[in-house]
Formats: sequence, C-alpha cells, structure tokens
Amino acid sequence: MVYFMQLVVSGLALGAVYALTAIGYSMVYGVLELINFAHGTVFMVGAYIYFMIVTAFPQIPWFISFILAMAVTGLIGVIYERLTVKPLRSAGMPPFAGLICLIGVSTVLQQLMFLLMGSATKQYPLFFESKVFRIGSININMTQIIIIAITAVILCFLLFFVNKTKLGMSMRAVAQDSNAAELMGMSVNFVIGLTFFIGSALACLSGIMSCMNFRGIDISVGNTMAIKAFTATVLGGIGNLWGAAIGAFIISFAEVMTAGYVTSNLRDFSAFAILIIILLIKPDGLFSKKVQKKV
Repeated sequence: MVYFMQLVVSGLALGAVYALTAIGYSMVYGVLELINFAHGTVFMVGAYIYFMIVTAFPQIPWFISFILAMAVTGLIGVIYERLTVKPLRSAGMPPFAGLICLIGVSTVLQQLMFLLMGSATKQYPLFFESKVFRIGSININMTQIIIIAITAVILCFLLFFVNKTKLGMSMRAVAQDSNAAELMGMSVNFVIGLTFFIGSALACLSGIMSCMNFRGIDISVGNTMAIKAFTATVLGGIGNLWGAAIGAFIISFAEVMTAGYVTSNLRDFSAFAILIIILLIKPDGLFSKKVQKKV
C-alpha cells in the first residue's frame, strides 16, 4: 500500500506537468481549431529562458525570475503568431497551412536554442532546498509538492478566468464563432494573441517545473513532452481545457503504474494503449462536446 501511494504522488506530479502543457494545446485549438505543433518547443524555450535569467542574474528573487520567464515566453508566443499564423488567417488559408507553418516555427526555435545553448545537458537550478517530507511511510520531496500546488492554483485560476472574466468570455465567444464575435465588437486578433500568450506562458511554467523535477535540461526536453501533452489533449477531448487536464492525469498514472508494477520499458506503451482503447469507444475523446457545424 505504501508503494502504491508513493506511485500516486509521482503520478500527480507528472500529471501536473502534462496538464499545464496540454491546456496550452487545448486553448489554441479551442479558439483557432489549429494544432500548435510549436508548443513543445516553446516548453523547452521557456525552461531555458528561466535558466538563463537565473544564471545571469542570481541576485533576482526566484519568483521574479519565474514571472519574467513566463512573460518573455508568452511574448514569444504572441510574436510568432503575429508573424506566421495571422497572415495566413487573414489571407483565408486553410488550417493545415498554419499547421505546417507552426512546424517550421518549431524547427527555427529549436535551432536557435541549439546555437545559443548547445546540445549538452545542463544541471537545472533549484530555488529551494530539496527536502524530503514524510507522511506516514510516504516520502514526498519539495519539488513534487511545489509542482502539484502550483498546478492546482493555476487550474483554479483558469477556471475563474475563462468563465467569470470579460476576457475569458471573449475567448469562449471567439472559439464558438469568430465572425459573430467580431460583429459584436470584439477584437478577434487580440483574443487570439492573448490565447497564444497564456498558452506559451503555461508551457514555460510546465517546462521550468519539469526540468526542476528531473534536475536537468537540454534542447530535446520538449519533444517527448509535446507528444505526451498532445496525447492527453486528444484523450480528454481536444478543445476542452478540463478534459485536457484529466487526460493528462490518466496518461501520467498509466505510465507511473506500469513502470512501478510491470517495467519502465512499457510505460509509453501503456499510455498510448489507453488512448487507442478510449478513442475506439469514443472517437472525440472523453469529454468532447457536440457542436453545431457552421455552414
């Protein structure tokens, strides 16, 4: 039982990282119906930005470094959306053109980080002592506590933001019908830019916490995360924020339990096997909603 609970804690921490990244995917798709294939690379870029800030300015408090890294990464998301996706959208190009363009953005960002930081794995800075707490016979380290706590706060904030604020309601309106939203006086371009800013900032936060958890960073850290987060998004119902979060925890628990009770070699197999089984039963994902087609 103790071993099982230890795995549950690990699953919660891993699922929290997956959830923040998956929500970024889901937000962009919900507004634009576009898969942001640059999202995994932004995860890596955001983690590196925090690394560079802390390394260059060690005197800055950790929470300021957090905010700066998220803000800079969010601005990167807005910039590449304005330079690549917006012109295609304005020209009336089909969604797959934006998808291909975002693959190009991902490649460019990854190569830039390779030129700046190299390919070697670097030790990631921690802003706290790596203490281990015991709850009964269960060991929980400080990193896991912080990851779970921050994710819980962020998810609650997003629930409030999307459902209770004017900007959040504007995002839902644009997601439902961008043309109607524009006729009602909403700035569709601003809403889309805000969506990319929030999604990129969440990817940055997820990248920072993931690299702290694994104590290292290199330019490939976003590749696996992109696949797992996208899988979680599809599993939960792409476009559904809470579905993406729940899908992330399903994937993480499947991986952790398989690694703990079977073998770590099959952890990826179990996650994708669950995805395939659920999609065979419900092709649109667990929490997808039926929407009317606009004609």
